[in-house]
Amino acid sequence: MMTNRDKAMRVSSRVFRSTLGSALAFALVAPAFAQERAPESLLPPAVTPQTSTPAAGGTATVVPLPVAPGGSASQPVVQPLTLPPMPQYPEVMQWSADSAGKLLTVIEGIGAEGLDPADYQPEALRAAIAAGAGAALDEQASRMFTWLVQDLRDGRTPMDSRRQWFVVDPDPDLLPTGQIMEQALASGDVAAALQGLNPTHPDYAALKEELGATPRASTSRRNLIRANMDRWRWLARDLGNQYLLTNVPEFQLRMTVNNRIIRSYRTIVGKPGRTATPQLAETVEGVIFNPTWTVPQSIVKGEGLGNRVLGNPGWARANGYKGTRAENGFVTVVQQPGPGNSLGMMKLDMPNPHAIFLHDTPNRNLFDNQNRALSHGCIRTERALELAMTIAILGQGASKEEAVEIARSGEYTRVPVSRQMPVYITYFTMARDIDGELRTFDDIYGRDAPVLAALKAPRVEQRQRVTDEELIVIEDDLQTT
Repeated sequence: MMTNRDKAMRVSSRVFRSTLGSALAFALVAPAFAQERAPESLLPPAVTPQTSTPAAGGTATVVPLPVAPGGSASQPVVQPLTLPPMPQYPEVMQWSADSAGKLLTVIEGIGAEGLDPADYQPEALRAAIAAGAGAALDEQASRMFTWLVQDLRDGRTPMDSRRQWFVVDPDPDLLPTGQIMEQALASGDVAAALQGLNPTHPDYAALKEELGATPRASTSRRNLIRANMDRWRWLARDLGNQYLLTNVPEFQLRMTVNNRIIRSYRTIVGKPGRTATPQLAETVEGVIFNPTWTVPQSIVKGEGLGNRVLGNPGWARANGYKGTRAENGFVTVVQQPGPGNSLGMMKLDMPNPHAIFLHDTPNRNLFDNQNRALSHGCIRTERALELAMTIAILGQGASKEEAVEIARSGEYTRVPVSRQMPVYITYFTMARDIDGELRTFDDIYGRDAPVLAALKAPRVEQRQRVTDEELIVIEDDLQTT
């Protein structure tokens, strides 16, 4: 006679086969599709993949690493990266009245970029131009050009108004202010030098177009557009050829090639409060198939799971738990791979101090909810096995056949990818949706208000580059949520 558990396992097996079939169907065509879109290069240059071990209680299988000359798979040879020294530029450069006049024209029209011309002292610059070339003009024009570069490149919103923003923008290093000023003065095209700082993502252009079409009387809408235009400046100007981007309030994840969405996935994100999903820019270094789940101590100890697992071995086995008690009494519980594992059949290995990652879930019915702010901070992704296989194949960590075999094995397996993929966890309350339509989304974490307030307040001149906001380490998701 078939028990309820046997029936559940049979259903899970059917679900697995169905999921694997749809995952493989897309994974097989994705590389060809991607190559068609970007034949020159889809991903950043290859890097040496690193091995890792599973959580306690799991058995690791790691796809072998290539052996570098003079090294070994376990200790790969890493060539040091040598960068040329950053050129030094003076803070004040020599400006002609003509070049300063072009700068003034840019300032007067900077409202089209969602910035306020008054922030850049147009009257003081006009007076300096009228007084003629000299030290006063050089100082005023250089300072206003610097302010424009900072706001267009890095965003006008100071760091203390960006809630749970942990992205370090690389643009100040890639596009130093002095270099931009020197180019502007050498070419004579001040406007082009500043225009080149705008984000390349098409959503920024869509917001800019919407701002131009929105009547000035619609103050609230215009301010919301400006706030979300500024959010694009907080990120790298160019996100790369291929990346994953999730907009938390939209509950959607995109796989993007050359700024075109080739696949989208519904998501479940963190609940408001301390478990709200932070904003990050990380990198997928590997794909973990059939992951283990190390249960947080808030559940092991706080909810009594540790005692239940150790006191009821039969129940623990039926639910895939292994518990150990150390000599000092500390209890560790690890849920083994299986259809009921809280992380589902995969998670993306994207190391970060917040312990945030993208993963599967056994509770796939929750993707039908309209409000999907339900997790402890990590991002659960629908059709996660499809996503995992595609990344493993595109990242050259496994062939199509290997990916299928690994997924079917039921064993913890980390597949390192030699071509890593950026992941951007963003928060836009006005953006183009997955269908390309400009929409507003609920401000589920209340992050708009400080940005809007900062845009109304006087411009902050000295701004820190890294947040000092509390870093909240997110616990892995509860199985029952």
